Amino acid sequence: MAAERKPTFFQSLAAGGLAGTAVDLLFFPIDTVKTRLQSAQGFIKAGGFRGIYKGVGSVVVGSAPGAAAFFSTYEAMKHSIPLHDKLAPVNHMLSASVAEVTACLIRVPTEVIKTRTQTSMYGASTSSFKAATLVMQHDGIRGFYRGFWTTIMREIPFTSLQFPLYEFLKHRLSIYLDRIPLHAHEAAVCGSIAGGTAAALTTPLDVLKTRVMLDLRDPSKQQVPSLPMRLRQIYVQEGAKALFAGIVPRTMWISAGGAVFLGVYEWAVHGFMSA
Repeated sequence: MAAERKPTFFQSLAAGGLAGTAVDLLFFPIDTVKTRLQSAQGFIKAGGFRGIYKGVGSVVVGSAPGAAAFFSTYEAMKHSIPLHDKLAPVNHMLSASVAEVTACLIRVPTEVIKTRTQTSMYGASTSSFKAATLVMQHDGIRGFYRGFWTTIMREIPFTSLQFPLYEFLKHRLSIYLDRIPLHAHEAAVCGSIAGGTAAALTTPLDVLKTRVMLDLRDPSKQQVPSLPMRLRQIYVQEGAKALFAGIVPRTMWISAGGAVFLGVYEWAVHGFMSA
């Protein structure tokens, strides 16, 4: 079995941007349903099944840069961390965690605007641009990073599960097929299994992230609950079921999205490498 070639920084950057845009636009309606299910105001008041592409403008702007930042950082870290091959899962966990923190610098502002537009927090007719203007007027730059640490708290466990599992499944399938690299559809299956598993297990953290981003109170003027307190409030007031609100659409869209995201990435990066 031949050794696997490594993509360059710019190949990872371009392939990541293409993969991120493809998955976010394709599965945006499922993400909208999931966000509305997790909203404290309830699914119907948040919009129900109406306007399921509300907030897509922020995704169009932020998706490609966020995914490009993730994959270029992930590939660079994965091939530079001085760990033995036997510690490959640790390498993948560390690389994915650093990549997520980098990507979140771009992704979180997009998420804040998207979730507030999806749930009509500023009115049913408010566009993504108008929502961004209102965030800037009310909270300044800091408002775009509402829920940043909650997002990090969700994404690091998620990627620490997803990417070691994804790399492991790819490795085992490569051995079984005696072929490197895998075809894009084969990598997509590995991505689907890894993404769906990680999504289901980290749903409570996703619920917490959504609630923080939808909280319009100004922390500098009003007392807001800490993250542990928010988690406890959800559990006490709404029950354990609320912590897994949206688990079905979240698992569905990340499982299917993982197939598209990682499948398109593998297809694009190997296409760039062979060009």
